[in-house]
Amino acid sequence: MWVGPLIERKRDGGSLEPQEWRDLIAAYTGGRVPDYQMAALLMAVYLNGMSAEETAALAGAMLDSGVRLRFDHLPVRCVDKHSTGGVGDKVSLVLAPLVASCGVAVPMISGRGLGHTGGTLDKLEAIPGFRTALSPEETVRQIESIGCAMIGQSEAIAPADRKLYALRDATATVESIPLIAASIMSKKLAEGIHGLVLDVKRGSGAFLPELEDELRLARTMIDLGQAHGCPTVALLTAMDRPLGRACGVALETEEAIAALRGEGPEDLMEVTYALGVEMLLLGGVASNPADARAALADALQSGRAAEKFRSVVAAQGGNPAVVDRPEILPQAAAVSVYSAPREGYVVRVEPRTIGRAIVAMGGGRRTMEDRIDPAVGFVIAVKPGDKVERGQPVASVYAASDGGLAVGAQALSRAIELADEPPGDVLPLVSHRVTAAGVEVLS
Repeated sequence: MWVGPLIERKRDGGSLEPQEWRDLIAAYTGGRVPDYQMAALLMAVYLNGMSAEETAALAGAMLDSGVRLRFDHLPVRCVDKHSTGGVGDKVSLVLAPLVASCGVAVPMISGRGLGHTGGTLDKLEAIPGFRTALSPEETVRQIESIGCAMIGQSEAIAPADRKLYALRDATATVESIPLIAASIMSKKLAEGIHGLVLDVKRGSGAFLPELEDELRLARTMIDLGQAHGCPTVALLTAMDRPLGRACGVALETEEAIAALRGEGPEDLMEVTYALGVEMLLLGGVASNPADARAALADALQSGRAAEKFRSVVAAQGGNPAVVDRPEILPQAAAVSVYSAPREGYVVRVEPRTIGRAIVAMGGGRRTMEDRIDPAVGFVIAVKPGDKVERGQPVASVYAASDGGLAVGAQALSRAIELADEPPGDVLPLVSHRVTAAGVEVLS
């Protein structure tokens, strides 16, 4: 396939025809287009955008690059959730088993760390033995038996997105609405789900910090879902500070396990409940938000959610003892405490600075081939609005060496901003609900 003219056309602001996108993605997936040419095209898209027709064609081509799961034979509905990515965002690890324990099947396909954000697959693989590379047949059998699977894109499911996802991460072309939308929806639609809930992050730590861009992304994905017969709902949630306390692969996994035991941080649980309510409504097991929230709370308090997670871990080759003994997760070789340098109010905990520091400490990827250290990261005990005293411990750094501790401490000194007055610009945790019918402002 001659890709040069396509790159030139996108470079100059033109559009590719739907069939050209289908041919290009087929050729790239088949190894007939090199990464360097696809990287050039991705940068042209990043700079010049894509039409709605192009976005739909790209999503469809990536969807058609692999097999599609089928769950129409099940007596329950299949519903999934996807986040656009954030720092400290371990919601998927809590939400999938929680919703499954309420009677909705959840075939969750997730990704690895992208840019400054962490990845669900990396967090799951911090559990000794946990296998995310299930075949389509294994995934269907697991959904049939326990109602939940948490997997990655395999060579069979959306393989084109798998390749493009890694390439975007390595070429600074992540923050593109059509590329994000096509990536997410291609792998989600491949799951054969009956409904989808999107967690679109907003604020300084999101890939798209501006509200109008976030709403446009939500509408784009909802349109793609509707076009494929998959009712889709989006919630806009805050990412102007890390979610929860733990930031870093294994640390977030540990915090997610605590949340499944009913011990999660308040902000993490508020976002989890909001998304879970939407999933139960789409799944048809609750008729109103109040009943849905009550069902989720009961699943946590009764221990059913934690037991469902234990079943998922065991089914996918992991050590189920992690539910009771999270200390079997990877542990950092060096730990230090970061204290407030002055008295004052926390006015900002900048998530992008935290995420980039985790990458610098070895807990994220700079290139597609990088291996990560799952043990490194931060536990941050303060939120914007908190008042602190000089010398008060406000965070901990987990690193592989003293050098990593120094990198972490420097990052915290930049990320945690103190002032004499409390902040006035903290985003609400859940601010908007977007459906095919329009946008509802929640707070």
